[in-house]
Amino acid sequence: MSFDPTEHLSDELLERIRERAPIHDRENTFPQQDLDELRDAGYLGILVPTDRGGAGLGLEQAAILQQRLATAAPATALAINMHLVWTGVAKVFSDRGVPGLEFVQDGAAAGEVFAFGISEGGNDLVLFGSDTAAVPQPDGGYAFTGTKIFTSLAPVWTKLGLHGLDTTSPDAPKLVFAFVDRTDAVTTGDDWDTLGMRGTQSRTTRLDGAVAAPAHIVRRIDPGPNPDPIVFGIFSVFEILLASVYTGIARRALDLAVETGHKRRSKKTGLTYSQDPDIRWRIADMGLDYDALPPQIAGLARDVDTLADHGGRWFTLLSGVKHRAVTMAKRVVDEAILTAGGGAYFSSNELSRLYRDVLAGMFHPSDPESAHSTAASAWLGPLES
Repeated sequence: MSFDPTEHLSDELLERIRERAPIHDRENTFPQQDLDELRDAGYLGILVPTDRGGAGLGLEQAAILQQRLATAAPATALAINMHLVWTGVAKVFSDRGVPGLEFVQDGAAAGEVFAFGISEGGNDLVLFGSDTAAVPQPDGGYAFTGTKIFTSLAPVWTKLGLHGLDTTSPDAPKLVFAFVDRTDAVTTGDDWDTLGMRGTQSRTTRLDGAVAAPAHIVRRIDPGPNPDPIVFGIFSVFEILLASVYTGIARRALDLAVETGHKRRSKKTGLTYSQDPDIRWRIADMGLDYDALPPQIAGLARDVDTLADHGGRWFTLLSGVKHRAVTMAKRVVDEAILTAGGGAYFSSNELSRLYRDVLAGMFHPSDPESAHSTAASAWLGPLES
């Protein structure tokens, strides 16, 4: 059966979201109405199985939807991504018979919003370490103290998925992955005043003994590279959905360049710019760059859905598709700006916003250095000590 994205993200909803995007960018506000409409449409549960109240889609279909959403509002798509990461990890678990994240699926189907609290300032270990203290509690829960950065959905999340380091248990050190509620032990900063992706409102989050209940302790694993399903689940879903958002930005920039090429007319020749050989070459180059990414994303997402085994190749494949997507998107937006001419330099122009939004891609894990290091190790072996 063919997949129809409009069943989950209608053209009408997409246009309403598109109309609001420049307002949230200009005013530096969270797109609450976008979230409300997406929640009402069941979008928060697209990766939740039907028997738990969701749409039962796979990661391949979610990636297509996120590309589509990003063409309208990149910041909204990137914010929703962080919720979808956790529902995607829950799907990775359930598909592989691993229990522990059913509460995420049930919560998402009921309209709860899950945020992603992994990033920490200066912590380039990312999933493999944490500067946040995880202190075991008598009932089996944990109290977390530390600072998380780039917490998208900051004004609205109901549960924050995070990790911290337990250094006091007899089997310490252990990385603890868990979920905490929004309580007085959690302080959300008001520090999101950025160049682009302003609607994500990815503010700093400070934890001061924020408690995760025993039922919300998902995993305790050894620090460092680890084959545990939590590491694979987060890394695979995060990279694929990130690649999807930035590929969606590229598609929108390409569409705007084509539209401009048909509208602009040369005083010199009297012809539209779509007939200019240099413009045609430029747009063709953009199309050739863009066309490579959707099938790559679809193929890897399908492999996650079908439990394909790439062994040690998984990490270079996943970091590679994210890296290619963000570098491709940056090139395409650059070319679209040149195609559109000086009008694109005005902040009111949509391409100007895409130009700022697309820059955020390089800051997400895996960054270019990490992606190249992973690829080098895959092809050449590890560095000699």
